Amino acid sequence: MFEKEIMIGRTRFSSTVLMAPLAGYTCFPFRLMARRLGAGSAYTEMVSTDALKYNDKATSKLLYTDDRETLKCVQLLGSVPASFEKAARSDLLAKFDVIDINMGCPVPNVIKSGEGCALMEDIPRASKIIEACKRSGKTVSVKCRLGMNPQKIVIEEFARMCEASGADMITVHGRTRNMMYDGEPLYEYIRLAKASVKIPVFANGGIDSVEKAAEMMEKTKADGVMLARYGFENPLIFSLLTGKAVVDTKRSLILEQLDIAGECFDELSALTYIKKLASYFMKKLPGTKRLKLEMYKCGSLKELREILSEIFGSGE
Repeated sequence: MFEKEIMIGRTRFSSTVLMAPLAGYTCFPFRLMARRLGAGSAYTEMVSTDALKYNDKATSKLLYTDDRETLKCVQLLGSVPASFEKAARSDLLAKFDVIDINMGCPVPNVIKSGEGCALMEDIPRASKIIEACKRSGKTVSVKCRLGMNPQKIVIEEFARMCEASGADMITVHGRTRNMMYDGEPLYEYIRLAKASVKIPVFANGGIDSVEKAAEMMEKTKADGVMLARYGFENPLIFSLLTGKAVVDTKRSLILEQLDIAGECFDELSALTYIKKLASYFMKKLPGTKRLKLEMYKCGSLKELREILSEIFGSGE
């Protein structure tokens, strides 16, 4: 169902199951893994257009990439059209093929700044942001929700605006802002968004199995799906959904991730990332409490490798 390629603007995505941008998680090593396992695209963690002005170390780490990442997709967060245009045209983003605009983040600090999902209440500003990014010549996608709350569901109007403003794709998280990350997605509204436009519409929210992905497609008629936290918990889901033959286990994946993180990050950053990833991999894995505590205490990649080899020694 998801193995076919799809053109998004002028950019070819290798499948119709995508990995969502996740703050604190979708760093370079993870994106490489997701793509190798079958994800059609994988986005950076969200990058503030304001932070790009200063080119600090933290932002540089978020944007780290090299030639191993054959499709480079960045997600931008902000509220000022001119800042988006400057970022999109900057040397820092020159290597990136696709810009995704975050119009769906529901967290309070983002909303207070007029960013993320707050832009769904300012459709003229949202339109100007999309137009500003399109002037860079890059492929532009938008990730949004249904609206701020059940009384303010605006997804049909918003989807039409995205298309008219030049967006090449929309990803709709099937919840309102007040639902945060809980509750069954409101499938019918994603379906309405899909019916409202001609550009590809991807569906997001609550997908934690092959069955849930199929249900999402059936109920929304979307062009594909975007996975979020379950993609981090079990990246092998990408190969299951696309039918891509792989021989990986969680053990081989985590050790490969450790090697890549060790190459491109300082040791502290690599340790922090691998411990987070391993914690997700260990969900529902029995008898690992002691080893998990040891993992959190360890202070070197060499020691962490030994602990991970013991945790995942069975090849799970």
